[in-house]
Amino acid sequence: MSRTAPRAIEAAREALRIEAQALSALEVGASMQGAVEAVLACRGRVVVMGMGKSGHVGRKIAATLASTGTPAFFVHPAEASHGDLGMLTPPDLVLALSNSGESDELAVILPVIKRLGVKLIAITGNEGSTLGRHADWVLSSRVEQEACPLNLAPTASTTAQMALGDALAVALLDARGFRPEDFARSHPGGALGRKLLTHVRDLMRQGEALPRVGPEAPFTEMMKTMSAAGLGCAAVVDGKDHLLGIFTDGDLRRLVERGQDLRPLTASQVMHANPRTLQEHALAVDAADLMEEARITVVLVVDTERRLVGAVSSNDLLRAKVI
Repeated sequence: MSRTAPRAIEAAREALRIEAQALSALEVGASMQGAVEAVLACRGRVVVMGMGKSGHVGRKIAATLASTGTPAFFVHPAEASHGDLGMLTPPDLVLALSNSGESDELAVILPVIKRLGVKLIAITGNEGSTLGRHADWVLSSRVEQEACPLNLAPTASTTAQMALGDALAVALLDARGFRPEDFARSHPGGALGRKLLTHVRDLMRQGEALPRVGPEAPFTEMMKTMSAAGLGCAAVVDGKDHLLGIFTDGDLRRLVERGQDLRPLTASQVMHANPRTLQEHALAVDAADLMEEARITVVLVVDTERRLVGAVSSNDLLRAKVI
């Protein structure tokens, strides 16, 4: 270990201590309540603004709000002065971030925001600043010191801004009754989205890909049907496709182990009656749970009258990344 390593580690620990202390000193109260109520009442979007490091934090806050049920986007204050302020409409609400509250780029557009009648929430470390005075609600991000040993680089102050943005988003999420299903709709490409938005009907095998035989089908015919479909099972149905039972590779293995002569048997004699089933509107993750609970690899899909409409296997769920 080099001679500088112990000092570097101690500096890193001190930075974490200062930032943790800054977060623990933050307070939320009437201003947060007012901000939450204002966003809930907003009929437009939350337009987030900030310069420099506050701008980077603002982009993340806008993304968090948008993904948790509050329509939001980021507008760069400097670009706003050159046309992008046209993105702002009277039903919107502005969330502006500035540690000093004296950012020139924000100060220029604050009077325009007020003339539009747009409400303003500020996250700032200086409540008496230009930004703080123009704001309808101020969420104080004031910190005693930055984690930077020179007390210059935005560190603890931007952490405080980020935390307040998260606190606002979580308070709104809770007030809206936001559910995992809602979160999944804005994250369709993620694991949660796949689990909560993929239904059995999206994955199930149908038509000729679905192995089915009648109850009087000879055992050899049922085995040919199973082999052709490659699903590891065959559904046994009556003349109107009502499900009677299922025969699986596991059932075959158990019959062979008993040394039974299989050739004279029919499907109804070897099938497992009343198999586990799901309906096509069920979530694919429900099929995965059922397979795990029953220790099976295929679930048959039926309609409300128990007519066979499909089948889904564990391989289908794996390919769809549901499991």
